[in-house]
Amino acid sequence: MRRSFAAITALACLVAPASVLAENAYITNLVSANVSVIDTATNTVIATIPVGIGQNGVAVTPDGSKVYVANVNVPFVSVIDTATNTVIATIPVGGLSPFGVAVTPDGSKVYVTDSSRLGHVSVIDTATNTVIATIPVGIGPRGVAVTPDGSKVYVTNVQLPNPSVVSVIATATNTVIATIPLGGESNGVAVTPDGRKVYVANRDNDNVSVIDTATNTVIATIPVGSFPLGVAVTPDGRKVYVANSGSNNVFVIDTASNLVLAVVSVGIQPVAFGAFIRQPAPFAGTPREPGCHGKSVSALAEQFGGLPAAATARGFSSVPALQDAINVFCRGGAA
Repeated sequence: MRRSFAAITALACLVAPASVLAENAYITNLVSANVSVIDTATNTVIATIPVGIGQNGVAVTPDGSKVYVANVNVPFVSVIDTATNTVIATIPVGGLSPFGVAVTPDGSKVYVTDSSRLGHVSVIDTATNTVIATIPVGIGPRGVAVTPDGSKVYVTNVQLPNPSVVSVIATATNTVIATIPLGGESNGVAVTPDGRKVYVANRDNDNVSVIDTATNTVIATIPVGSFPLGVAVTPDGRKVYVANSGSNNVFVIDTASNLVLAVVSVGIQPVAFGAFIRQPAPFAGTPREPGCHGKSVSALAEQFGGLPAAATARGFSSVPALQDAINVFCRGGAA
């Protein structure tokens, strides 16, 4: 039952221009075959979008140019060009059932889990769209998330019939440097923008584990709804959204206190989050004018006392992400 359910679990997301959407959370609902859109400012469902059952993991490159999709029950990843919405490459990754996908903050690599008992993660070079490494992890790896600084990757491993564990991969060497024991059947995983904490959804135990990345130990356990699968952190790092597939709702957690702020009813069997889409951040400078990038960077650095502080204040995961957004703005596009 668990294995067959996991095989059809769709971890999909909708990709839309940042200029047309506020900061919304997108949740796929497996049985009702639709997507609930939550306004994170009010924690209410503002739209329900009918869709078909999607693929597994989905991840977007930082520049928004490409989308990587793990295809369930077939060992390859599809690459979509967002400018034309067409598949431009198909990458064999080995294994039996690609599941989770995550892109490094610099957009250079994609990490793909294989949820079969073979237990490995494939590393894709986005410049060539080829697999450059295969990393052994635990049994049945599912969720995957990269830290904001790009130094580590966290992977949940189901390990049935044994308790779940989280594998920690060092991206510099593509080797496992730590294994963190958990309880239940773990699925979704997300890292806070400051890189200090990791949140893991434990399906069988109906809770979320909070991991301190400095020590790679569990520092808190938060009760949530029934069969939690998906987990995502808002860009400002203040809230965590957990999709509970058994209770058809979403729990909103305050990261400062690890307390539940709200419970939002959604569709049938919500599975996971795609992305939080924000309005363009305001920058100094004038689009398409010479020197726009320099003026924007210097203005933000002066305003916030340095670029790291500016990136955090503007809701970006890193200084490069902030700089990329400024570049896009100065070319006349949306950040």
